[in-house]
Amino acid sequence: MQYRELATEAAGYLPELQSVRRDIHRRPELGLQTPQTLERVFASIEGLPIEITRSTTMSAAVVRIRGAHPGPTVVLRADLDALPLTENTGLDYASEIPGLMHACGHDLHAAIAVGAIHLLTTHRDQLAGEVLFLLQPGEEGYRGANRMLDEGALELASGDLVGAYALHVTTAYPLGCFTTRPGTGMAGAATLKVTVHGRGGHGSAPHRALDPNQVVAEIVVGLQTLVTRRFDIFDPVVVTVGWLSGGEPGASNVIPESAEFGATVRTFSAETAGVIEQRLTELVTGIAAAHGLVADVEFASVTDPLINSEQHTDLAARVAQEMFAENRFVTMPTPIAGAEDFAAVLQAVPGAFVFVGACPPELDPATAPYNHSDLALFDDTVLPDASAYLAALAFARLDEVASGTVVRSSD
Repeated sequence: MQYRELATEAAGYLPELQSVRRDIHRRPELGLQTPQTLERVFASIEGLPIEITRSTTMSAAVVRIRGAHPGPTVVLRADLDALPLTENTGLDYASEIPGLMHACGHDLHAAIAVGAIHLLTTHRDQLAGEVLFLLQPGEEGYRGANRMLDEGALELASGDLVGAYALHVTTAYPLGCFTTRPGTGMAGAATLKVTVHGRGGHGSAPHRALDPNQVVAEIVVGLQTLVTRRFDIFDPVVVTVGWLSGGEPGASNVIPESAEFGATVRTFSAETAGVIEQRLTELVTGIAAAHGLVADVEFASVTDPLINSEQHTDLAARVAQEMFAENRFVTMPTPIAGAEDFAAVLQAVPGAFVFVGACPPELDPATAPYNHSDLALFDDTVLPDASAYLAALAFARLDEVASGTVVRSSD
């Protein structure tokens, strides 16, 4: 497979891929139910020699592309859901749904899937195996990938699972620049909610009450000490308190009965993810008890750390450089503290999660509104190259296995 030729062919897809992306951008959908988005993808791949297996519980589907030659299975993934955010970009195809926006670029991912599926089916005579393409809703906090795995998406494979790949657009890199790194690529995420129960009273006599606000303040500060004194700086933890609540606004002379706060917790290894709940709970309950109060701790894991295989990140770099140019790939220097449920797929099938720059050329990636901003702008001229690249990863991995030059992921 000549990767440069694949990219040249994909360039002709630009008008259709932009149409798919912009239609989906206008009509964003949230969570696990994204039926219009899924149907728009299906409309653009109708008639292709593919097999589609739909989920019965959510707007998810697995598209199977069988090659002309027997062989193992590669998994590709595209997520489809939007965010609960009001768009302020001023685009002529901006969201028409109040309070919803494709601020993370999943509308581009849907269009990239369309292009990659077309390329894979067009050249299936060169495909030494099969591709399972996961069309996944619910990436933004709904564990859509985990749900697809639980429903048996990977059990549809007819051959050994030898690689899994996903692509994500970002405004943090120049247009068309691909990047990933071996090992931890993204953080695991969890949510922490703490409720401190005290005894209310008059603000003039705090000794006759048990002030939960003061204890919450001490806990919030203590959390930052915990992450720097109980964890290795080279395997960090991030705890960010996003909201606090204690008492009634305006009632400045009233000590409330209880106070609470919520935080996001980020970890970068399975080892740290495995102990963080216990250590947070010990700190929170210990501080509360020291002041004679009781604290309830609710901790919920959202995603595990995303771990890329070195073998597959090497392949990702080689494909980008052979397809485009040496400078179109850079190694990501550090993990990203954002989280991604594709981590669950990579736990089941070693592979790589790759970012592609989609920052408009007139903006500076260092200062452009980032993913999840209501001002985020993604240049969709990147769609053909991204589609060709994702398809090429599948071709390249299957060719590696067929040639016997590398071991299988399942070995």
